[in-house]
Amino acid sequence: MDILLIAGLWLDASAWDDVGTELRSLGHRPVPVALPGQGDGDVSATLDDQVKAVLEAVDAAPGRTLVVGHSAAATLAWLAADARPEKVAGVALVGGFPAHDGRAYADFFAIEDGVMPFPGWGPFEGPDAADLDEEARQRFASAAIAVPEGVARGTVRLTDERRFDVPVLLVCPEFTPAQAKEWIAGGESPELARAKHLDYVDLDSGHWPMSTRPRALARVLAEAAAGA
Repeated sequence: MDILLIAGLWLDASAWDDVGTELRSLGHRPVPVALPGQGDGDVSATLDDQVKAVLEAVDAAPGRTLVVGHSAAATLAWLAADARPEKVAGVALVGGFPAHDGRAYADFFAIEDGVMPFPGWGPFEGPDAADLDEEARQRFASAAIAVPEGVARGTVRLTDERRFDVPVLLVCPEFTPAQAKEWIAGGESPELARAKHLDYVDLDSGHWPMSTRPRALARVLAEAAAGA
């Protein structure tokens, strides 16, 4: 099965290189999605541009796909399920929850000169970055791609309730399945609260398991694809 891989903020498609290698060895075809504005230098890119890139990848697949979204890109994966429920066999959300209709995509940090740069490690101290040593942190920060304002502040639009029929796997890296269930029950993810087929898997890592535990993450995704 084709497994579409969508990286979160400040990352380009190469973030999935190690995961992709493992997925191929497990018999799947990884398709890292190149997101406009995250790696191509286009600071004028918008959320609509990124959604278009994801949907083009879904449409290009020969069959149904597993769509994987990391962190903020959980929303991009969910938007794919909304726009193509008949083509998306399942959605895997890695360390992220989809935004609901009408909300900004990822308006989390300050905008500077039309982009949202990586804010440094302060906001991520604790479980998010606990498994990244100083060298890994410096490597991440030096390669981080500032996200265009038109992406970060783009408005999420969801229109097809068939998205709630698409199976969802929530991969829990820096938080536990128990915590995720509590947050969803408490109203922090209205979209996942309505998902009809929601499973959880615990992955002992920080927020970026594609860097720190790529083989374990790939195995989780391969199992999800097999189930889908």
